[in-house]
Amino acid sequence: MAAMQVDPGLWWGADMDAESFLSYFDDKRFIPDLRSRTKESVLGELSRALADDDEIRNPAVLLEMIRRRESLGSTGLGKGVAIPHGRSTAAADTRVVFGVSRRGVDYAAPDGEPCRLFFLIVAPYEDPRHEYLPLLGKIVELVNEKPLREKLLAGQTFAEFQATIREAMGERPGA
Repeated sequence: MAAMQVDPGLWWGADMDAESFLSYFDDKRFIPDLRSRTKESVLGELSRALADDDEIRNPAVLLEMIRRRESLGSTGLGKGVAIPHGRSTAAADTRVVFGVSRRGVDYAAPDGEPCRLFFLIVAPYEDPRHEYLPLLGKIVELVNEKPLREKLLAGQTFAEFQATIREAMGERPGA
């Protein structure tokens, strides 16, 4: 069997435009003021936002998958960002929850700083459109920029989140 050949840019989201990127987000999965103070509770709060999504089959299975993934190593990147992620039988489609902790959460990030920006990515095991890795890569690329992180922290609405992402990805508002 021949190995699958995939453009490396595809895997890391290089060719993902703002609208494609934003299609994984929803105002129901936007939490501008996370209440959680611990890593465990923030995972629960983020996963509850997905549990309200009609496409999540079993919220308990989803949370267990997230916990298991975290037990392998923290998904806290540093610079105040965490991207808990994984594949689950509970997910029918790839989804992202975005949340902001105003006070920060000790998330065992490599720089020791509390995490304030959270992107929870959940994807099905079967990913025929190969969405999971490009999406993860694009988030990592975007949050590497301090001005974007600052704007995301300051935002209060889903519309502000969308505008910030469009601007960061070089698209004019309303374009």
